[in-house]
Formats: sequence, structure tokens, C-alpha cells
Amino acid sequence: MKKFNDAPSYLMHIDLNSCFATIEQQANPLLRGRPIAVAAYNSPNGCILAPSIEAKKFGIKTGFRVKEGKALCPGLIILSPDPDKYRYIHLKLRQLLLSYTTDLTPKSIDEFVLNFQNFPSFNTGLLAAGRQIKTRIKQEIGDWLTVSIGIGPNRFLAKLASNLKKPDGLEEINYQNYFEIYSKLKLPDLNGINTRLTARLNSGGIYTVLQFYESNIYDLRSVFHSISGYYWYLRLRGYEIDDIDFGRKSFGNMYSLPKHFSDSQDLSPVLHKLIEKMSFRLRSGGYKAKGIHLGILYTDHTFWHQGKIFHNHLFDSGDIFRASFRLLLLSGCKKPVANISVSCFDLTQNPTVQLDLFSSVLKKINLSKAVDSINQKYGHFVVSPSAMLGTSSLVPDRIGFGSIGDLTEFITS
Repeated sequence: MKKFNDAPSYLMHIDLNSCFATIEQQANPLLRGRPIAVAAYNSPNGCILAPSIEAKKFGIKTGFRVKEGKALCPGLIILSPDPDKYRYIHLKLRQLLLSYTTDLTPKSIDEFVLNFQNFPSFNTGLLAAGRQIKTRIKQEIGDWLTVSIGIGPNRFLAKLASNLKKPDGLEEINYQNYFEIYSKLKLPDLNGINTRLTARLNSGGIYTVLQFYESNIYDLRSVFHSISGYYWYLRLRGYEIDDIDFGRKSFGNMYSLPKHFSDSQDLSPVLHKLIEKMSFRLRSGGYKAKGIHLGILYTDHTFWHQGKIFHNHLFDSGDIFRASFRLLLLSGCKKPVANISVSCFDLTQNPTVQLDLFSSVLKKINLSKAVDSINQKYGHFVVSPSAMLGTSSLVPDRIGFGSIGDLTEFITS
């Protein structure tokens, strides 16, 4: 059996505690120490995106409805998201962390992975670096902000360590203490082990984390029926197998309608705005797409979706809208719509565009660049299609959890 990796820990996982809610408390001292929650909408069915540390003590969790949160805590304060605040703090954290290592990977708006190998802080010790980072965050960014820091010989264990003593923790998992820590954890405590995988492990006679760790490769392969069993074998022993960049696969936007339209003409302006936002991000990343997918969730919880791949590369907002609207017409259903989503896929970065004798591709490219430049300088939708009139309150700015592709594009722009 392969022994646990006894190499020194060189990876650090940093997680900003209760990110959106804590940043709101940092910005407004009157909210500090009070149970608050940032929700997509403040209506009873609005989804809670981030409860504060104080709200979590009442049992309120991400994904709860506003009415469920208020049932547990009648005094719960509900706030609307303010993405510009969250991006600003992300950039400040990024700037601070880059002073320790340039090998830094943002995993989401509130999470970073730092590789300290071959950097001075590695020699002085990551625990000391972690304590210093905590102090500097309070001094240089915000005195109400706390982070949980995990240290380990691979990304999996660093992430696991960051979850051990939230909020404001600083823990390390290594070859000296892994057995003690594993003996106190349950299978769902491991990142990536959900209810379904827990049941699968149980069916293979694995009920504890220690049993999971002590299982041999062949038993794990028979449980997972794939190479994933071997990956878990290495992960639990502190070997790095998660340092993989799969690249950008798609761009998309989703919107839950406050008013449930059922006619395609009523849905058209909303779809147009979703596509304007999506295509701007597509072009900002230097991509073009060949595939479009449209999904509709109706108020009766039925779902319709349709995708199509095109011969030409798509990048122009108008072309993408026309293709998406044709898909919308194919749905043929007049039921009230609760949620609409659109995405583009089959991406190519900076492709060579085949010019058509009778088309104006170059004009579209130059026009799109000019409009994007104006909107970047003076604000989104300063120049926008007339079909979007009346949508100023619809499709607000949002930050998706784990949406690191969009975040990277924001940072580089």
C-alpha cells in the first residue's frame, strides 16, 4: 500500500468566510454582529446566496428561501447582491496574496489556492505565512473580514483543512496528523463526496473516512467503476492529481422571471438582454461559438430545452439573438415561464474567420469591438438594441458561485 506523502506542505487554500454577507458588514458597520443574508431577491421565495456567520448560528444555509430563513430567525436582514463590492474585495485579496507567491489560482470569488514552492515564504513556514495573511487582511483590506486557511501537500487536503475550523481557521493536514483528522471526519465531510457517492461507498463496505483511506486500489476501482477510485486513493494519501485546467467550455446566463411571461414576444426583451451580457463576455475572452442552447423552466416545473450547432462562428449579439429566438419559437408552449437560460458552446479562441463574398463579417467584428469599448468605458448597455427597452430592472448583474471563468475575464479586462 502506498504510504502517505511525507513531503512538506506547500499548498494553501484560502476561503473568505460568508463572503457576500461579510463584505456587506464590512461596508456597513451597523450590520456587524447581526444576522443578515444576501439573497437573489428579497421576496419570500428568493434564494439566499450567503448568510452571515451570525445567521448561520440559527441554522440558515445557502440555498434556503427567504421565508425559510425568516422562519428560523424573524429578525433576519435581507440584502440584495452588490457584485461590484465583491469584485473589489476579490481584487484587493488577490493583490495582497500575490506578494507571497505569483503561483496563485482563484477558484471562485471567495477562494484562492496558493502554491508556495520556490518562494521565500515556503522556507519560513506556511503556518507563519497564514497568520501574517490574516493580520494583513484586517489591516489593509477590512477589519471585519475573516478567512479560513488550510495547508496541505495537495489541493484536496488544503481545501479540507480550510473547512476544519470555520470561521477564521488555520489548519494543516500532513503525514503527521492525517490519521487523527481522518478518524474524526464523516464521508460527506470530504470535498466531492456527496450523498450518492456516500451510498456507493457504503455499498462497497466503506462507512468511514479511515476505511476509505485504508482501502486498496482494486477495491476502490470496483466501487467507482472507473479511474476515479485510483484518483481518490492518491488524493487521500496527499498526492497531487487535481492540478488540471480544463479550460473554458461555454458561456451562459440564466434569469428567474419576477413576472411569469408566457408569450415569446414578452420573453424576447429578456432573452435579448441575457444574450447581450453573454456575448460581451464571449468576445471579451477572445472566443467565438458554434453552438447555442436554450432552456426554459415553466411554473409547473416542466422543462424544455433545445440546442443547435451552426456552420459559422457566432460572436455578434444580433446573430446569437436571432438564432436563440428561433429556438424559443420551437418550444411552441404558452405556459408561464419561471426561468430562462441561454448558453453558447463549441468555443474557439481567436479563430480564423472565413470571409464570405456576400457577407460583412469584418464590419460586424469592428462594430462589436466599438460597441464593447463604449460600454466598457461608460457602463454596460449604454449602447444597446432598441429591443431591450424597458429591461433596466431585469437581468441584474450577478456573480455565480464557482464561476471562475467569468471572474478571470473581469480581472484581465
